Amino acid sequence: MSIKKEKVIGFVWQHLLLLFSIFFVTFGVALCVRSNLGSGVISAIPLSFSLAGKVGLAPGLTIGGYTNIMNVILVTAQVIVLRRRFEPIQLFQLLIGFVFGCMLDVNMWLTSCFSSYEAIPAQIVAQFIGTTILGTAVTMEIRCGSITMPGEGIQVAISRVSGKPFPIVKIIVDTTLVILAVISGFYFFGTWPWTVVGPGTLFAMFYVGYVVKLVNPHLGWFDRLLDYRPGFRRYIYGLARFIYPKREW
Repeated sequence: MSIKKEKVIGFVWQHLLLLFSIFFVTFGVALCVRSNLGSGVISAIPLSFSLAGKVGLAPGLTIGGYTNIMNVILVTAQVIVLRRRFEPIQLFQLLIGFVFGCMLDVNMWLTSCFSSYEAIPAQIVAQFIGTTILGTAVTMEIRCGSITMPGEGIQVAISRVSGKPFPIVKIIVDTTLVILAVISGFYFFGTWPWTVVGPGTLFAMFYVGYVVKLVNPHLGWFDRLLDYRPGFRRYIYGLARFIYPKREW
């Protein structure tokens, strides 16, 4: 196989796995939303606006639609913050963000059966499962080594310009997004939007990071999958052997 063909196949395979990871990231986000205990940080503002849209207080877009709008704003903010240091390749974040928004809507539809679960135990289970899936999928997304999501991109940009450590910037940005979601709830509904920003939101802010730290050392199989270069014969006969090389087949 030529070097050029190898790179093309590697690029395509890398981004297929990225789409796989994003699908499960959005599935975890959707479960957190369905828990009614509070959504994740990145989906809080879109959820607040989409709920307002259902009662005619805002344009009637889906949570994925508002997520796409927010991603455009976040990428624009990166351009403003970085100015000449903004790399044009980072505009690819818009495409990744659009895919994220579309997959979020798909998973909101797939999890629609959970919308009637209002018992506290069921809500806690949904939040726990959702954040666990989210943390695991985020770990796989990071390992894909592609363009970052817009929410992460703005944090990197601010850290780069301000010189502040990334974890501190992340806390500041996440806190700002949560505050804006609360403000939007008061603006639209005149009260704290507990189903948007609730105890589940606070839980997700800490637990997702814990899951990433816990799962990260155990994703060697995903690294081998990233290194795999699919071809017809290998795809049919060799994928399982490649992922688990020590197992007898």
